[in-house]
Amino acid sequence: MAEEFKVSEFVSAKDLVADYKYATFAGGCFWCMEPPFERLEGVLAVVSGYTDGKKKNPSYEEVSKGETAHTEAIRIVFDPLKITFAKLVDVYWRQIDPTTLNRQFADKGNQYRSGIYYHSEEQKLQAEKSKDELQKSKRYGDKKIVTEIKKATAFYSAEQYHQDYYKKNPIRYKSYRHFSGRDQFLKKVWDK
Repeated sequence: MAEEFKVSEFVSAKDLVADYKYATFAGGCFWCMEPPFERLEGVLAVVSGYTDGKKKNPSYEEVSKGETAHTEAIRIVFDPLKITFAKLVDVYWRQIDPTTLNRQFADKGNQYRSGIYYHSEEQKLQAEKSKDELQKSKRYGDKKIVTEIKKATAFYSAEQYHQDYYKKNPIRYKSYRHFSGRDQFLKKVWDK
């Protein structure tokens, strides 16, 4: 069963900066969303979980069946003096297909929708600006970017076996990324 997110469970007091901020992104399977952000200087933690749903403390089984209206997501704890929200959004776009509704690669259903869930008015404006610029860039041709931008709501940390899945099960993780088509799509779109 998932539990409401508590930063103290993922960042030690000695590593937590005074003015830390949150970013919350959904991009399909949360296993694939953790690694790109964990490598960035200024990111204190990346946590897999569930957001934008109806039930308190949902389980993975409930979310994956689409029973709770949650989406699989990550919550990032970051130091805004070392990395900006705008930079995090830029990295985010490079992990997903923002033109597919209720789906990311092999994962289908509302629980795999893409979204940016803002924690302040400033984040909302930056996310909307970035989305508009990406749409105007025609990187995806004439396809419309359907990634939702909404106010962040309760975030529930996923069960422990989902956290850092790519480190715990590297062969299964790499196989999943490849056979889902995610890696091939991202390479085609971003290596232009």
